[in-house]
Amino acid sequence: MSYKNFTVETDADGIALVTWDMPERSMNVFTEEVMDELDRIIDQVAGDDAVKGAVITSGKETFSGGADLTMLQRMLKLFREEQQRDPDKAITMLFDGAGRMSWLWRKLETCGKPWVSAINGTCMGGAFELSLACHGRVAADSDKVKMALPEVKVGIFPGAGGTQRVPRLTDAQGALQMLTTGQSLSPKKAKQMGLIHAVAAPEALVETARAMIRDGLKPVQPWDEKGFKLPGGPVYSAAGANLWPPAIAILRRETYGNYPAAAAILKCVYEGLLVPFDTALRIEQRYFTEILRSTEAAMMVRSLFVSLQELNKGARRPDGVPATNFKKIGVLGAGFMGAGIAYVTARAGIPVVLIDRDVPSAEKGRDHSAGLMDGLIKKGRASAEDKEALLSRITATDDYAQLEGCDLVIEAVFEDSEIKKTVTEKAEAAIPQTATFASNTSTIPITSLAGNSARPDRFIGIHFFSPVDRMMLVEIILGEQTGDEALAVAIDYVRAIRKTPIVVNDTRGFYVNRCVLRYMSEAFQMLIEGVPAPMIENAARMAGMPVGPLALTDETAIDLAQKIMKQTIRDLGEDAVDKEQFALVNAMVDEHGRHGRKNGKGFYDYPAKPAKKHLWPGLRDLYPQQDPDTIDVEELKQRFLATIALEAARVMEEGIVTDPREADVGSILAFGFAPYTGGALSYIDGMGVKAFLALAGRLEGRYGSQFAAPALLTDMAEKGESFYERFDPYGKSGARQAA
Repeated sequence: MSYKNFTVETDADGIALVTWDMPERSMNVFTEEVMDELDRIIDQVAGDDAVKGAVITSGKETFSGGADLTMLQRMLKLFREEQQRDPDKAITMLFDGAGRMSWLWRKLETCGKPWVSAINGTCMGGAFELSLACHGRVAADSDKVKMALPEVKVGIFPGAGGTQRVPRLTDAQGALQMLTTGQSLSPKKAKQMGLIHAVAAPEALVETARAMIRDGLKPVQPWDEKGFKLPGGPVYSAAGANLWPPAIAILRRETYGNYPAAAAILKCVYEGLLVPFDTALRIEQRYFTEILRSTEAAMMVRSLFVSLQELNKGARRPDGVPATNFKKIGVLGAGFMGAGIAYVTARAGIPVVLIDRDVPSAEKGRDHSAGLMDGLIKKGRASAEDKEALLSRITATDDYAQLEGCDLVIEAVFEDSEIKKTVTEKAEAAIPQTATFASNTSTIPITSLAGNSARPDRFIGIHFFSPVDRMMLVEIILGEQTGDEALAVAIDYVRAIRKTPIVVNDTRGFYVNRCVLRYMSEAFQMLIEGVPAPMIENAARMAGMPVGPLALTDETAIDLAQKIMKQTIRDLGEDAVDKEQFALVNAMVDEHGRHGRKNGKGFYDYPAKPAKKHLWPGLRDLYPQQDPDTIDVEELKQRFLATIALEAARVMEEGIVTDPREADVGSILAFGFAPYTGGALSYIDGMGVKAFLALAGRLEGRYGSQFAAPALLTDMAEKGESFYERFDPYGKSGARQAA
């Protein structure tokens, strides 16, 4: 019997080796076709008396990334279409579809023949659930092997038996930690938890799996045997009483109830451990069907899986431009940002020339990479040899002639137009005419900086976020004359350093900073209104933001906010900045000397460790304080999300961002816009444009013009459009859109 995605070979001992190797795919994923074939293979193994058992492994470097979530999207589309005709039939159809994989794995583990999963590389989601359904599990002893059930990170949960098998193999506390965070496990950790049976040398992996079958592996799971006892003890026990109430409280503290899938995991595990296994799978299937219908799941799957993958693969890259194989990259400026750029470039295996005004300054930037590598070595994630290899790729110098042969030069000097002009001219005198020049500016328009270049068509913005080594987003900014070649090179580079690129057209603050400044501005306005500072910070986190706006302002520096306001006034006039907010920032910097974390004093105080930072008590004396009991916390949450979403809509209206995928993914990766919403535009789409307009109108009436909706939203509401319909990214993927 032949298969498209699998090969099945039976050895002399009667052990079938099932090798999963999907053609024309870099990674194995579950599709309807793959599951159909696996169903037939299970029947083949079970029905052949000559076959004693089966080992399943991968023919690729990785085992599998799990389910192709576009399959879920198609299923949900069919559900919505059927719902219009027959709601009851639609629910039944979705319920059956949601349980397809779960019951296929149940068929495997009850087929009467032993199965062993030989995990040779990354094994995620449904693939790890398949492995858990196997009677034996062996993982290769390699750093490349990571096992996880990460579905909660995209708004769903392990719905193919994951919530039932994990807590039957390991203690409930460890199971809940793994399931609700989506954490990755190394082979060693997975074995410690009892989730796999053995760790083998990569070259002995399959043979170790075969040996388990030859040695008499039982084709019965522990939970199907009489007398099975849960590793962590029954739910109704002293251990259970100590686990479940705190678990619920911890989840509430960490998620503020914003993530239905995480709550569903607790319900699945709790209820499932009280009943027989098949009933538990039905419980899981019921909750999985419910979560699939949630707005949060639809938006998170779209943005954090589908759109993120598409952008990472170069969805906005111009067609017809050859890919760049980077031989050498120059970085001008060895300060914190330039040093970080040099590090991520060298970490990607690309030689770097790091230039500063003198050699000691350049070497100090190179030392930043040494410090980062020391941190990885301490955590066991790198070796001394890795450190030396990385540092050997960074040339620290003050000699611009060393830029000869660079494919790309990235300028990361101070935000001073004259300094940038000088280094641009020096660099362009040394690099080939075919090289691309990029600026890491965060405030100065790229078109104006391109005026310093002798080849503005090869001048582009590549805007990193701090700290460079940890932030996964990069804004690529197009100047008025930037050509497709420069755009392609920039996208190739961002992909080479394994970050996510979004493409924006030129404007003050680009995209991300415009949204972040709105977030901070709304917090300033709340302070002026007398909203207690702790309520401001807590409301923002309750809304789903990872960092409160006052803490974020401290991180970026209050005096920087002051400089931006002053520059805005110089450029656009006094009315361009709110006078009361300007007075607040001036008072913090000039009267109280509070510049932010960098000088230990901002909206927070930063005492010496081990003491923790805390809000500056003097904040309550700046303005008359409202009675907290009279403040609507839900409205505070709405203000934070709505002000950012409105700015994202304005950016789309102005043509600064033209692809809604980039607006959504960018808002989440850059400043953590409430991930459960799917991003700033999906927040609007999720509630519907008409409902959002009504919300914005209420907020505008109470708090001011920052909540005035752009005409774009009114037009979309009248036409019944969403952002993904109005700005269909699939009609123009890869095509550059003019402002």
